[in-house]
Amino acid sequence: MATFYEFFAGGGMARCGLGADWTCLFANDFDFRKGAIYQLNHGLGAFRGGDIRDVAAADLPGVADLVWGSFPCQDLSLAGGGAGLKGERSGTFYPFWDIVRALRADGRAPAVVAIENVCGTLTSHGGRDFGAICEAFASAGYRHGALVINADLFVPQSRPRLFLIGVREDVAIDPALVAPGPLDPFHTRGLRRAVEGLSPAAREAMVWWSLPTPERRSRTFAHEIEEAPRGVAWRSPEDTARLLALMSPLHLAKVEAAKRAGRRMVGCVYRRTRPAGAGGKLQRAEVRFDDVAGCLRTPAGGSSRQTILVVDGPLVRSRLISARETARLMGLPDSYQLPKNYNEAYHLTGDGVVAPVVRHLAAHIFEPLLGRRGAVEKAA
Repeated sequence: MATFYEFFAGGGMARCGLGADWTCLFANDFDFRKGAIYQLNHGLGAFRGGDIRDVAAADLPGVADLVWGSFPCQDLSLAGGGAGLKGERSGTFYPFWDIVRALRADGRAPAVVAIENVCGTLTSHGGRDFGAICEAFASAGYRHGALVINADLFVPQSRPRLFLIGVREDVAIDPALVAPGPLDPFHTRGLRRAVEGLSPAAREAMVWWSLPTPERRSRTFAHEIEEAPRGVAWRSPEDTARLLALMSPLHLAKVEAAKRAGRRMVGCVYRRTRPAGAGGKLQRAEVRFDDVAGCLRTPAGGSSRQTILVVDGPLVRSRLISARETARLMGLPDSYQLPKNYNEAYHLTGDGVVAPVVRHLAAHIFEPLLGRRGAVEKAA
């Protein structure tokens, strides 16, 4: 039975992905609402709420095989303010890493450390933030490799994320787990450029993880959509007409094509502000009908909530995506309990990590590493 600590735990989606063969020794998140949902789904034992800056290595029980950290993305996101690791939220990487270093000093360095964040991490501050993270791994004695994984390989949601996985220097790595160089699709062009900009020390400690691609996904966005959802209602024909009126001719043509498809088509719509003539701006509704939802985002001012557009011949209907539907797009089972408040549920799922992606990493990297190592031993 493998063990782990989970930081920035949210609703425990990484724990869902790791599965029943993993035991959580300690979990932490600053948001008390997310903490309540974590405990509702996973029990009271391991979770401790509060600021990560107030967590010390002495607070962590036992010896963990894995430390997982999905630290906040806002300052690293391309849509954020650009503060990067100097920002108040994404800068919490540093107190997280202080805990890893303290565990090492205490003789309890985890065999594997994994972090997850947005792909904007690769370019933040001209790549310097990505470099700082890699240098932190290298200086603490961890060989490390990065992967960009789009969740649409596993669930019908476009959600590319960066995963950086470090292995303690004394842990043997099966040669089958690494490649001599970058491989598609997980070592993207942007990732390769970021690696080229690393310091010599960080480059020296780099590995290229060889991760197999999953079986072809069988479920589409339409499979996750309910006819009678809870918490949201279908809009009136007049409201749907107003939504369509916000579309450019190109996006209206997509709707017309969907009407002629001969099958029920489900698309997702985002409202975006686009440039208009004379330096002005115009609100537009943009739709996609590629059987994949757009990336779930935490709701801010109402503009980032996805609207569903269902086209069945000449009939066009619209409504907000439901909380349960967002959970399905994160790979969570319907037994997973969500907040009753819509915005809180949307925030929880939009901030999370897709559970099947974590399972894939566990099956093909974490567990082979730990299995090759055998029984967990305390680091010297």
